[in-house]
Amino acid sequence: MSGRTFSLPEANALLPEMERVFARLDNALQALVAARDRIAILDALWGPAVEEPHNPDHGELRAHREDLAKISRAMEALVESEILARGIRLPGGGLQHGLLDFPASLYGRTVFLCWRRGESEITHWHEVDGGFAGRKPIRTGERGQLSVDRDPASGPESDSRKGRDSSRDRDGGDAPGSAG
Repeated sequence: MSGRTFSLPEANALLPEMERVFARLDNALQALVAARDRIAILDALWGPAVEEPHNPDHGELRAHREDLAKISRAMEALVESEILARGIRLPGGGLQHGLLDFPASLYGRTVFLCWRRGESEITHWHEVDGGFAGRKPIRTGERGQLSVDRDPASGPESDSRKGRDSSRDRDGGDAPGSAG
């Protein structure tokens, strides 16, 4: 993740675009599930025999597997180009639960502005190691303290030098209902 931080207005301005990105991801996920279901049907009909090149449905199986790979690559590219490349974090469970974290500076330390799909604006934040379970409402007095830290040395990566994992990957434990 880059050292970019967001002000609250900057992050809020990106929310309509993030809703569109999640809608595109939803469509791709539906296509992924459909291809996976078709593979499951072929497997149920033929069992291991569908793997044989002479099987009449072998070509269809290969086509569905190619679809799965293509859709997965497209989803990864979309997440990379539209979310991660902007300096926004997709926490563990973020895709399934519609969660994004925008790095910000609060009282001089890096925190995440926490947004959940469907929210019209960002109203919560959490510590870098707090995850969704650690969400706190942004209080009126904190709104003025949320600022853009232009010094990359004090960005999220600096927390990892202090022994804290500030950049959990997409498989981390930040999903709603998790402790992480």
